[in-house]
Amino acid sequence: MAEIGWPELLVIGLVFVLLFGTQKIPGAMKGLGEGIRNFKDSLKGETEHVKDLHQELQKEIEKA
Repeated sequence: MAEIGWPELLVIGLVFVLLFGTQKIPGAMKGLGEGIRNFKDSLKGETEHVKDLHQELQKEIEKA
């Protein structure tokens, strides 16, 4: 996977400013942060669910 360097980040930042303007950037960043946080929380919940299923399967295997 290609790494993103400083020149690429600068271009992305300039495009972001041109698209949203300087007044809307804080709100957009807040929304992006909330979206990432929600995504991480949902992944954490699914990971715990898979671990629980794995433990149940281990118990079933030990019984057999």
